[in-house]
Amino acid sequence: MNNAGQKILIVDDEPDILELIEYNLKKEGYQVFLASNGQEGISVAKKVHPDLIILDIMMPKMDGIEACRLMRAIPEFKNTFMVFLTARSEEYSEIAGFNVGADDYIAKPIKPRALVSRINAILRRNTGTEEVSENKLEIGDLVIDREAYLVFQAGQKVVLAKKEFELLYLLASKPGKVYTRESILKNIWEDSVVVTNRTIDVHIRKLREKLGETYVSTVKGVGYKFELS
Repeated sequence: MNNAGQKILIVDDEPDILELIEYNLKKEGYQVFLASNGQEGISVAKKVHPDLIILDIMMPKMDGIEACRLMRAIPEFKNTFMVFLTARSEEYSEIAGFNVGADDYIAKPIKPRALVSRINAILRRNTGTEEVSENKLEIGDLVIDREAYLVFQAGQKVVLAKKEFELLYLLASKPGKVYTRESILKNIWEDSVVVTNRTIDVHIRKLREKLGETYVSTVKGVGYKFELS
């Protein structure tokens, strides 16, 4: 696999973890950069402009959650993939990570082959979505036209309500990215006081009824994501 042009920054305060991940990603041909805390991670990121950043959560000086939040506020990192390393018992940390803009998480203890596979998949996420115009997406057998509020599946028109369409477009615009309930509410319903989590669940159920079960998956305790079929 030719990954020579892609840069990955690893931010972790454990030298053994840094060495393990660095070794396995370099074997895949990635350019790898290292930092030992959140502050240093931001500094290095500004210099090398990585395609993907791996962040541990618990670190001295600045933790991964805060580092991710600060970098997401910088325009040049708006579309940079950010992945957290989490212990299996840290579900609350996973939710916090997604809330500040994380794209995914990798559970500890780290299994090298699984880690490499996950990183490869994350960096391929955008390749399955073709933006044929500014407001149109083609994903598999789906065509989603934001300007006309139309959806076609295998050439057949699918009728969606306005909010169903907006929710589908949000999820499909970044396949594989997990959207928390909070971010969905903010993006789709903004500041409406009558909307609850139940409202999101109902709209997801209707999308699945109309498009099938394969496109939108649930990430337990966090939110939803669009799957490339």
